[in-house]
Amino acid sequence: MKENYADPSIRDGKAAESPLLISRLTKQSADGYQLLKQDIHRKLLDKLNLDNLRTMPRERLQGEVRVVVETLLIQEQAPLSFTERDKLVDEVLDEVFGLGPLEPLLKDPSVSDILVNSASNVYVERYGKLYKTDIRFKDDSHLLQIIDKIVSAIGRRIDESSPMVDARLPDGSRVNAVIPPLAIDGPCLSIRRFGKTPLTIEDLIRNDTLMPAMLEILKGAVKARLNILISGGTGAGKTTLLNVLSQFIPNDERIVTIEDAAELQLHQEHVVRLETRPANLEGKGSVRQRQLVINSLRMRPDRIIVGEVRGEEAVDMLQAMNTGHDGSLTTIHANTPRDALTRLETMVAMANFNLPDRAVRQQITSAINIVVQMTRLSDGTRKIVNLSEIIGMEGSVVTMQDIYVFEKTGISEKGKVLGRFKPTGIRPKFSDRLRASGIFLASSVFESTVEIR
Repeated sequence: MKENYADPSIRDGKAAESPLLISRLTKQSADGYQLLKQDIHRKLLDKLNLDNLRTMPRERLQGEVRVVVETLLIQEQAPLSFTERDKLVDEVLDEVFGLGPLEPLLKDPSVSDILVNSASNVYVERYGKLYKTDIRFKDDSHLLQIIDKIVSAIGRRIDESSPMVDARLPDGSRVNAVIPPLAIDGPCLSIRRFGKTPLTIEDLIRNDTLMPAMLEILKGAVKARLNILISGGTGAGKTTLLNVLSQFIPNDERIVTIEDAAELQLHQEHVVRLETRPANLEGKGSVRQRQLVINSLRMRPDRIIVGEVRGEEAVDMLQAMNTGHDGSLTTIHANTPRDALTRLETMVAMANFNLPDRAVRQQITSAINIVVQMTRLSDGTRKIVNLSEIIGMEGSVVTMQDIYVFEKTGISEKGKVLGRFKPTGIRPKFSDRLRASGIFLASSVFESTVEIR
């Protein structure tokens, strides 16, 4: 007579490999691994002399800590293979010296964004596309510890009274964290990473972000000291293009950069970098971009580069462009070149000067020469979809003309966006200004069409 087992996955005294049982065993194994790691971490901190750690070189410190962790594992008689033991040692070291489970992602150069939606839900962006990872935190408290570790390193705090914070990692990566009660499903964390090696001109051409003829136009515009506005959505590549264009600024000019979070990587020698400052714990001491733009005018700059214009500083930036600081560059969030100008008007209105609309548009028309529209397409690639020139006003309307446009023609079987960079055939009005600066562009620059396949 056969015995009737309660668990249907058990037959003849053996465990069948049912999905339910495998899932349960996997979970038990994962929970045991996490508990072991937590226990080793706690015992390690009990053994370490934290005062001595601060004076010890990092490489030597990591070596000594590794020896202590391996000794603790032997004492625990943990049934781990050599591979699992090495992995656990590395993870404990990441908990002590780094950001725990996020460390492998921070070491991966292909990751541009790390998006932690919850303790068990972590995404990354690679080459413009989002992917879910198998990275997990132990629980919300573990994630909150990592967030607190980031913000406390720069003298900030995050708690129920201040549940949102912007911070920056030592490598310059931007960090935004939100915790309950604002974040309903638990703490969430967003990290915008910046590569150690910025993209070059060759990279942009190889990635079909723009075509060589368009680069020649922009290169000439920077050298001829035209004011350029780079427009686009989040993650469209605005700052990357700004970095590339800044390479064409002569090395003998004095450049002042103003940013909300330092992202620009200029290679010129004569550069002064300014960054905004948030309010302290008492809500005082903040320094806004507008204050920095006004102050930069007293610093004798040849060019002013505003990382991103997003508020009332727009009016002072336009004034600077109109009063002898030609060749300035900035970025703005907008979906089209026309939207970019509309947003500029709105930002000027935020300064409460009560200027007539026509006067504001005249300021924009005389200040901005070129609007470059960046877009991130469905396949994750970034492209300049409009290279436009502001030519003046007709009545109360700012008039613009496209020099180059990107026409999307379809999508390949592999999901790659197909299209062409197409010239409009219009020779820009600023051609005369280029010639006056000794920059002569061949007529073919305004006639070349390039297919993207």
